[in-house]
Amino acid sequence: MARPQDLPRGFFPFGNPFKNLSSKNSVLPSKLLSLLNNFETNLASSVRNLVPKEKTQILTVSWMKLAMESLCETHNSIKTLITDLELPVSDWEDKWVDVYLDISVKLLDLCNAFSSELTRLNQGHLLLQFALHNLEANSPQNLSKAQSSLDSWKKHIGSKNPRIENCRAIMSSLVQTLNLPKVKNSAKGKVLMRALYGVKVKTLYISGVFAAAFSGSSQILMYLTVSNELPWAQPFMEMQNTMNAEIKNIFLSEGLTVLKELEAVDSGVQKLYPAIQQGSVDPISLQPLKDSVTALSDGLDLVSKEVDCFFKILLSGRDTLLENLRSMGASTMLATSPRKAAGKKF
Repeated sequence: MARPQDLPRGFFPFGNPFKNLSSKNSVLPSKLLSLLNNFETNLASSVRNLVPKEKTQILTVSWMKLAMESLCETHNSIKTLITDLELPVSDWEDKWVDVYLDISVKLLDLCNAFSSELTRLNQGHLLLQFALHNLEANSPQNLSKAQSSLDSWKKHIGSKNPRIENCRAIMSSLVQTLNLPKVKNSAKGKVLMRALYGVKVKTLYISGVFAAAFSGSSQILMYLTVSNELPWAQPFMEMQNTMNAEIKNIFLSEGLTVLKELEAVDSGVQKLYPAIQQGSVDPISLQPLKDSVTALSDGLDLVSKEVDCFFKILLSGRDTLLENLRSMGASTMLATSPRKAAGKKF
């Protein structure tokens, strides 16, 4: 997780895609309006829960776990909305299918990148455990081994992950998908596209925070402008403004990493270096490092589980859509084939 010294700035400027979804030109039936209002109210509530109450909560694995858990809930909600809309795939326009499949595969790529980085960070746990074991022995030979392990850990954490480096290009292409296709003759389609817009904005921003934290680069941090007409706009902008302002300050620091739990471990390591070099470590002084190592490992495990959950939700939705498309294709062939329809053999 390298820390390139770049200037903190917003990324991916674009216009207002919501103009394609404005309800001014059409009136939705009451049932559809109720479904949309409920979805967007829940979306607003989920975003509001992600607004950090304290600055110290920003760029922590605990916030990342909460954010990914929230994404899982939101993506499950859009699947429920599709069911409630009674909008079978057979009624989807081709461009809706294309948008869904394109977005889902890019999000799966991001999940794979995040999972690989979480695995890489957790691999450093073995080095830390070995170092602590030797520090507790407190002999010159063991202390030398401990320092070697700690130096290897710092080098490991500071290295780059090629998959994370590719996130910038993926995020850039995802931003373009915010310009959703116009829906002309389907009220249900308009509800779906507007709901998908909210899901994508939330997903994009959170993914941007993950990518920025893992890459150590603020250039991928996003600033998304949304219409005030949306019920979830106010909490989203509050979350975004609160997060971005503090994240930019964090990136101005000169620490090994921007993640608070990782920084706590690095701080504990730095405090022990003088004692290691002097040839004697007080066992009591090891406890803060032990605690921070445990907190980091446990936190990374929890985030990994939520990323895996998100991956499975995306994959399940994609597989279901593809299976429905295949079934539609088979049904169409059966209906248009006189011989098959009559049960005749070739």
